[in-house]
Amino acid sequence: MSKAPDFWWSSSLAAEAIVLSPLGWIYGRITARRMLSKPKAKSRLPVICIGNFIVGGTGKTPFSIELANKLKDENLKPGFLLRGYGGRRKKPLLVDAEVQEAGEVGDEALLLAQFAPTVIAADRVAGAQLAEKQDVDVLIMDDGFQNPALAKDLSLVLVDCAVGFGNGLCLPAGPLRAPADKQILKADCLVLVGEGDAAEEAVHLAGRRGLPILHAHLRPQPNEELAGEKLFAFAGIGRPQKFFSSLEDMGYEVKKARAFSDHHRFSESDVRFLLTEAEAEGLKLVTTAKDMARLKTSAGELFHWIASSTVVLDVEMEIDDQDRLISLIREKLRSRKFTA
Repeated sequence: MSKAPDFWWSSSLAAEAIVLSPLGWIYGRITARRMLSKPKAKSRLPVICIGNFIVGGTGKTPFSIELANKLKDENLKPGFLLRGYGGRRKKPLLVDAEVQEAGEVGDEALLLAQFAPTVIAADRVAGAQLAEKQDVDVLIMDDGFQNPALAKDLSLVLVDCAVGFGNGLCLPAGPLRAPADKQILKADCLVLVGEGDAAEEAVHLAGRRGLPILHAHLRPQPNEELAGEKLFAFAGIGRPQKFFSSLEDMGYEVKKARAFSDHHRFSESDVRFLLTEAEAEGLKLVTTAKDMARLKTSAGELFHWIASSTVVLDVEMEIDDQDRLISLIREKLRSRKFTA
């Protein structure tokens, strides 16, 4: 599923979830068994994994960017490793944001490459080997928490406090990738993102294992281009409604909204619809940085037109207890006899 169904987030089990729960039970157990297996390889670089328990967005990419900035402040040289989801490239590749397009490497890779050397690879072990050849001394793996191929030195697992584990079931009955009580066994630190009380179960599981718990907040950045405008918001991310709500919470007037599936590859008909609707109703188009990365690197006059006429609402991740996080990382680096 590229678009999360509403019943995943229902506080009471919907009929669809009940019907799909046997499949979810099987899927969750298979994933958990694979996840808990012994890693195939270990990089000579320390590996920090930024993961989550569920499918969909919890802010892993902005968290990875903020973490990279903090590591630079500590005189470290971070690099990124990710699968390159949404791109067609499978073999290891060092991303050049000025050359590659989202259709080749994925939108997240293009964003990360603006901050540090970024390698994409379907095979995480091969990707780490390429990263080892770069000017990098610590590797941030965006996603891949459930992938056992490459050993992780530190796994920071993000939980959105607004949705938690959803209905608590595994794919396709719910958003969990594997049972939460199994996934927590591979976590080293829990990071609660945002506000709300939906993360109570995650906190309970982390508390039972004595894991450190940190807090972070995704902060949308005000944009003067949006002030006083009537907006047509569109997004193809894990939870588009969160983006729409953020605009409204900031006081912007969202007249129309269009949600696409996560990592949606915009077609010319999509773009034509958005442009036509916005012009007909006198609306200003606004989207996310990830969606803009896909639009800007798509060939064709229509894509150039929409990219130049759409405003991006940027977001930044604010990490509380930064000193504690850096201490955790430093401890892991020392345990590997690694010196910056």
